[in-house]
Amino acid sequence: MKLQVAIDRVSLDQAESLIKKLAPYSDILEAGTSLIKDYGVQALAVLKKAAPGTPLLGDMKTIDEGDYEFYRGYQSGADILTVMGASSVATIEKCYRVAEQTGHEMMIDLLECAPETIDRITDFPNAIYCLHASVDKGATADPNGDILAFKKHFPSIRRIAIAGGINLEGIEKMRESSPEIVIVGSGITKAGDMALAAQNFRKAMA
Repeated sequence: MKLQVAIDRVSLDQAESLIKKLAPYSDILEAGTSLIKDYGVQALAVLKKAAPGTPLLGDMKTIDEGDYEFYRGYQSGADILTVMGASSVATIEKCYRVAEQTGHEMMIDLLECAPETIDRITDFPNAIYCLHASVDKGATADPNGDILAFKKHFPSIRRIAIAGGINLEGIEKMRESSPEIVIVGSGITKAGDMALAAQNFRKAMA
């Protein structure tokens, strides 16, 4: 499992500082959606420069204008960009094509996607599919169970990430389902000692 640390709802200067502090303990660093909305895709260039050796995900949550937004996001420094699973299939196809052509990666955010919606978008073999519990609805109660059920329903999808209120107890249980990426935000960025919190998550994943 890889640890992705989400940084959001802070100033760009604070985000840059957090990136530098957390890069040694992160497999992937995430510029959150609100951060990109506040400062634009230019923020990705600033954050990538702060930790050039760590992959940077820009949580663009693209839902239309797929090729334009993905080209801009990658040009600005992102290694991975997100598109919403609720987008049209045409939008996801355009995002995937840009990712493949430029040698980058795409994550499909499955927030509020019903199984029949996911059934239409399972044929992107290099994409990462992210099970995502809504912040407004609250965290998933059983992330390990959710992943196991997802794998059973969609056996052709091989790259899975999970996000939404993940804590240390949840991480330990996920050794069974073993997603590729576990995304943690406030569990690390709101801790008194963020570096120690990130290290503890890494240990729990081992």
